[in-house]
Amino acid sequence: MKVIMLSDVKDVGKKGEVINVAEGYARNYLFPRKLAMEATESSMKQLEQQRRAHEKKKQKEKENAMHLAEKLKKIHLALKVKAGENGKLFGSITSKDISDALKNNYNIDIDKRKIEIANPIKSLGEYEATVKLAPEVETKIHFKIIER
Repeated sequence: MKVIMLSDVKDVGKKGEVINVAEGYARNYLFPRKLAMEATESSMKQLEQQRRAHEKKKQKEKENAMHLAEKLKKIHLALKVKAGENGKLFGSITSKDISDALKNNYNIDIDKRKIEIANPIKSLGEYEATVKLAPEVETKIHFKIIER
């Protein structure tokens, strides 16, 4: 029996796949738990529409991420922090600090988990961080750490 998977089932199939399963397995396990639905002509058309909509949405997100990446390349951020002797910071600069600075200064909201810093920043100077905006879109952001 052909069914369309509505969610991932280990060793059976992933969401959106059309697979063949035993009729009893489908009727007694997959259908009652709403893990799959019968693959009729109308459900296949519906699946194809959902797939196209998902692809369109993914493409739109990628385009938005690319525009944001271009915007971020032009930004030179300056973070003002307290520093001790020889330019050493009291603490360190984290991705959250960079995210907050982008939000406050440029009104760009980027999740701190998307910002990657190579090494902990514990002194004044110029640095760069990698920002992963989408699976295929990432950019570098340059920033300065200056004393307050």
